[in-house]
Amino acid sequence: MKVEQNRVVSINYHLSEEQGELLEKSEEGIPMAYLHGHSNILEGLEAALKGHVAGDEISVTLTPEQAYGPVHEGAQQKVPIKHLAGKYKRLLPGMLVRVNTERGMRDAKVIKAGRFMVDIDTNHPFAGKTLTFVVVIRDVREATPEEISHGHAHGLGGHQH
Repeated sequence: MKVEQNRVVSINYHLSEEQGELLEKSEEGIPMAYLHGHSNILEGLEAALKGHVAGDEISVTLTPEQAYGPVHEGAQQKVPIKHLAGKYKRLLPGMLVRVNTERGMRDAKVIKAGRFMVDIDTNHPFAGKTLTFVVVIRDVREATPEEISHGHAHGLGGHQH
């Protein structure tokens, strides 16, 4: 079965920077499932996977514009620690946090933490980077009507969010 619209695709992947530094990888033996054609993964990666079948291995390089965009200089700000979602014993530079903003929850990276305020950067951690994905397609199946209506894949046992 080919990867196409409304199919659930299970993949394992390695994500590296242009210079070869490993940034992220899927857990061994635990594929990541996504619903193809529903913007569940980066558009450029999704386009590269289209038409492939289980067992195929694909290498895809995406520019910052195709991936997480350029680094925006105005994305740094100082916010009260009470606006961070969750409890943190100690905030350290480089830590990823979630912050409650006027437009909802956003991911951010800690630049500097004080007693009551924290300097954060709301750029995506991979913004400005050329990324290479090496993907192995493990399985392709028809999506259920429920998955299509929800716009994402569900786990092996059914509905999981």
